[in-house]
Amino acid sequence: MKIKFVEIQNFRKLQSCKIDFSEKETIFVGANNSGKTTAMDALITFLKTKNFKTQDFTLSNWMKLNEVAGIWVSGKEVSDEEKSIKLLEDYLPTLDLWIHVENSELHYVSHIIPTLDWKGGLLGVRLRYEPKNIDDLIQEFSSTYNKSNQLLKEKGKVFKLWPKHFWDFCERKLNSHFTLRTYLLDPDKIGEKQELSEHNIPLDGDVLKGLIKLDIINAQRGFSDINSDSKENNTQNLSSQLRSYYDKHLNPSLEPTESDLEALESINTAQDAFDKNLKESFNTSLSELKGLNYPGFGNPQIQLSTKVSTSDGLQHDSAVKYYLDDELSLPEKYNGLGYQNLISIIFNLIRFRDEWMRVGKNSVSEDEIIEPLHLVLIEEPEAHLHAQIQQVFIKKAYSVLRSNENLGDKKDFTTQLVISTHSSYIAHQKFISLRYFKRNFKNILPTSEVVNLSTTFGTEDDSTKFTVRYLNTTHNDIFFADAVILVEGPAERMLIPHFIKNFHSLLDNCYITILEIGGSHAHRLKPLIETLGIICLVITDIDSTNNGTKCQPELEKNLKTNNDTLKKWHPQKDSLDDLLNLAFEDKVKTDLPIRVAYQTAIKIGEENVFPYTFEDALVIENKEVFKSIENSISLLKKMVEVSKIDTIKDFAQKTYEEINSKGAKKAEFALDILYFEDPKKINTPSYIKEGLEWIEELLKNNKQGLITDNQNQ
Repeated sequence: MKIKFVEIQNFRKLQSCKIDFSEKETIFVGANNSGKTTAMDALITFLKTKNFKTQDFTLSNWMKLNEVAGIWVSGKEVSDEEKSIKLLEDYLPTLDLWIHVENSELHYVSHIIPTLDWKGGLLGVRLRYEPKNIDDLIQEFSSTYNKSNQLLKEKGKVFKLWPKHFWDFCERKLNSHFTLRTYLLDPDKIGEKQELSEHNIPLDGDVLKGLIKLDIINAQRGFSDINSDSKENNTQNLSSQLRSYYDKHLNPSLEPTESDLEALESINTAQDAFDKNLKESFNTSLSELKGLNYPGFGNPQIQLSTKVSTSDGLQHDSAVKYYLDDELSLPEKYNGLGYQNLISIIFNLIRFRDEWMRVGKNSVSEDEIIEPLHLVLIEEPEAHLHAQIQQVFIKKAYSVLRSNENLGDKKDFTTQLVISTHSSYIAHQKFISLRYFKRNFKNILPTSEVVNLSTTFGTEDDSTKFTVRYLNTTHNDIFFADAVILVEGPAERMLIPHFIKNFHSLLDNCYITILEIGGSHAHRLKPLIETLGIICLVITDIDSTNNGTKCQPELEKNLKTNNDTLKKWHPQKDSLDDLLNLAFEDKVKTDLPIRVAYQTAIKIGEENVFPYTFEDALVIENKEVFKSIENSISLLKKMVEVSKIDTIKDFAQKTYEEINSKGAKKAEFALDILYFEDPKKINTPSYIKEGLEWIEELLKNNKQGLITDNQNQ
């Protein structure tokens, strides 16, 4: 048995999304505030806590719910249709859970089989947070609302009393009038939008009890977490976790077996010896109390008796030590947070597994059934873990959860691990397991949808192989960025961050990832970029050629581009004249936020010159700055000399020749610029500035809380 997918509707940012589950690990990735935590909270809320708040409804839905409730207090007679739950259905938090059940597992789901003809396969249930009794809800809301408004009217007041509207009413009364109910779904209608009719009767009780064991490791370990139902999962040290595990699984005092007797006998002997020692030690002091003759108690005598508990040995800070040498060890609090956190997480996984498998004193009774599915949720395991430990964690976590004689590769019991993360080190270990949360800004309030990246990384074509190899060798934070910039070479990679910092402060407040990909390979990332739907600026070179030979760009010379990105991705043109005359809006794809930026004409005085690469565009547009640089070396020194040429055509031609000469070190050139000149004095080449402003405008329109310089002023 395993979860195939879930569909979440009307839960916070997730207005409508489908999340496919991997057989083993499923990893949620995405930019900040994209919905990863929302998805985890939805699973926790629907499957475990069942504790909802008004903020768990998609915010934009409250506008609609307030409109519906407005009919109830409008003063006119409310029809049966206007009192129907059907009016609310499209706005209620819902989770559809689809489980794949083998024929051998039918006994687990006998209580939720849709028809007698069903013989296994996909089984769906809908969990919906809905009114307990719609009539009672309407009656109390309308009564309370009308009473408040009547009072204000009588007193001539203009302010609003509670409840101002339906949302305000639900802020106080939500759990009084709403409950979580479960319905069966039709397995023959997978992929369709299934609406419930009056014939759909909610199932009694918790139908998932006995099917799924859910365990959680929250993100804010060491801090308060709204989803935490146990301190031991979050705030306790390893010795506390060990003590809890000991009490539940190992304590010889609980249902002792023959193997426990020797330990218990030793504890009893130690207790008798300690009692004797205490009696002798306190004899003098306690004898003084005998003469007090306190009235009313019949002169009771004080007697000391100790109790040695088997778990007392773990009740102190040094119960867990880290071994250094035969005579050297340190208490756990003296070790690094990262190491402590890794051990703590792994031990929690061990505890979850052993509780599920009823290990030790927690052994299963005859009438008890072990759940066939173990679902483990871990939020942001990278907290306090450095890069190498993050990689160790993701490689080991699932195997730890399966390390039991009844688990391993056996099929009787299934483990599914779900992780939400901001760590590229965790993400790049499991590309096929990634589920990317993509922001959707088309609605009034931003929502999210989820992209199953197994469909992108699960193929064996050349582009996929290249993408995987490339991401495995880079810091692939593309999955967490607000926007991505693909650049041609190392010079752009080094200088563009300075352009952003010095001239695009709004953009500098966003999470922008810059990938050096080269003009001949940028288009190979096309499947990934377009699947993610992320804002992407491709900064590339015009790469002009004349009959296959590299040449300086010119108009009306029947020249071509040798750039695969421009030919194969966008705008899919090879004529240099077409590219140089392309309108601003045509450099952006019509269906996706993807834009190309390449060198175009630079007007100096009355003349237009056409750069070939980033480097000669940089020099041409900063001619006066380069002229003033002193004590330069290497290629930079040549550019300083070239900048002193007065004739514009000759200056551009010489710049092109030196930049593209054999042995020209462009990366060294960029480093020399940073060393010899203040980057604030270097103007951004126009074609790049144009592209950065395009990203900035998109993010300004889309990103909540982004403040422009004018707003700051």
